[in-house]
Amino acid sequence: MDKKRIPLELLLLFSVFVIATCGLIYELVAGALASYLLGDSVKQFSFIIGVYLFSMGVGSYLAKFIKGNLIDKFVEIEILVGIVGGISSVVLFILFNTLAHFEAVLYLFVFFTGCLVGVEIPLLMNILKDRIGFKDLVSNVFAFDYIGALLASILFPLVLIPHLGIVKTPLFFGLINVSIAIFLCFYLKKELSKPIFLKIKSIGAFLLLLALFIFSDTILSYSEEKLYGENIVYTKSSPYQRIVLTRNNREFRLYLNNNLQFSSTDEYRYHEALVHPAMSMAKNIDNVLILGGGDGFAVREVLKYKEVKKITLVDLDGEMTDFFKTNETMRRLNQSSLSSPKVEVINKDAYIWVKENKKKYDVIIIDFPDPSNYSLGKLYSLQFYKELERLTTPETKIVVQTTSPYFAPKSFWCIEKTMNHIFPFTSAYHTYVPSFGEWGFSMAAFEPVNNKIYRRIPNLKYYDYDFSQLSYFNKDMKVNDVEVNRLDNQILVRYFDEEWGKVQ
Repeated sequence: MDKKRIPLELLLLFSVFVIATCGLIYELVAGALASYLLGDSVKQFSFIIGVYLFSMGVGSYLAKFIKGNLIDKFVEIEILVGIVGGISSVVLFILFNTLAHFEAVLYLFVFFTGCLVGVEIPLLMNILKDRIGFKDLVSNVFAFDYIGALLASILFPLVLIPHLGIVKTPLFFGLINVSIAIFLCFYLKKELSKPIFLKIKSIGAFLLLLALFIFSDTILSYSEEKLYGENIVYTKSSPYQRIVLTRNNREFRLYLNNNLQFSSTDEYRYHEALVHPAMSMAKNIDNVLILGGGDGFAVREVLKYKEVKKITLVDLDGEMTDFFKTNETMRRLNQSSLSSPKVEVINKDAYIWVKENKKKYDVIIIDFPDPSNYSLGKLYSLQFYKELERLTTPETKIVVQTTSPYFAPKSFWCIEKTMNHIFPFTSAYHTYVPSFGEWGFSMAAFEPVNNKIYRRIPNLKYYDYDFSQLSYFNKDMKVNDVEVNRLDNQILVRYFDEEWGKVQ
């Protein structure tokens, strides 16, 4: 009898480890999925963590009402956790574009999964209480629980999302949950009241999850085609974002975390307006720094100036820069700019890189994504521009994309005001890009931006070097009462969320 109890105790303690690992993975998947589809990663992760922990408490409370054969109940709950957690991403991706109350379904999945995980730990402790002393039972259960949580938090960003993606990851861990149930059904069949029924349920659940895992790419492609309404030619989940490239009869469109980044039909308007005013007005253009812009389009425009000796491109996502450096279609669009011997590509967080770098640059072009969350908002903060100032000379020209002055005027003028606190002269300007509408930029310098042109590139598609036309703003794009964006207030992210929330 003793020989049999020892492996059972170890098996159930190992189950605690699996429960903790799988449970946290389901929570992280829900947070990442909400960030991909709904934006504002800080808010989404905060709400999901809160709901998940609350639901675990609810589950722990409900566990005391479970009667009968507790090992039977544990196996059934393990099957349920595997199914609910495993299919969460598949169901949510399919429902995102068709369901009016998508967030309610998302949080229902989080709540139900948390309840089931919350039930499991007290249930296991009840099963083990007659086999292990109370002191050892509590310490062992919580030790295995916390170790599993640590493993999940390390594996999720470094291994699971880059290699399995947001849909396969929960399915994989659902299979692990159900595998534990199957093993218990066979190993503890004499202690189960209905072993045959539980074997059928657990094997059926395993086959369902396995089928979804095998066909997950097809399912994801189907749901994303419904979401984007176009043919998807490339998808990739990097550690930082979901990259989707679509194609229709006339254009390619790139989406990052469901947000449109460019259309191949009109991106030239955006990139010419971003690059050429600063490049034409800077006295020297030997060394150019580009922050963001991993698609290589800003680099393409800078390379049109033969005087440029060195371009340093700093973009966080290596998956992004590799794709635009190696894919033939993208190379054709950016004219193989990222393969130029003049270009050095650095995949690093721009904030950290700027703080560590000491080199001076003649022109600095900043093409970050919009400040839709706090990790991006820091790149538009007063502290970031203070660090950036160290990389400038008295003649350096700096240009930043600053979102839409029409749809998000508070956000636009907040960035302008923040820059002006560090750089004595700033000049806001804007242009019309059909895919986005009215779009804005801001140029900063240590001397007045006076439209003095030092050089021109012939045959540009859009920009004609008349900067004054771009720097005129109608009344409906002007806002005066905005705050400076600091790291400790991140007011810009709140402006952005408020303004673009109305548009959507």
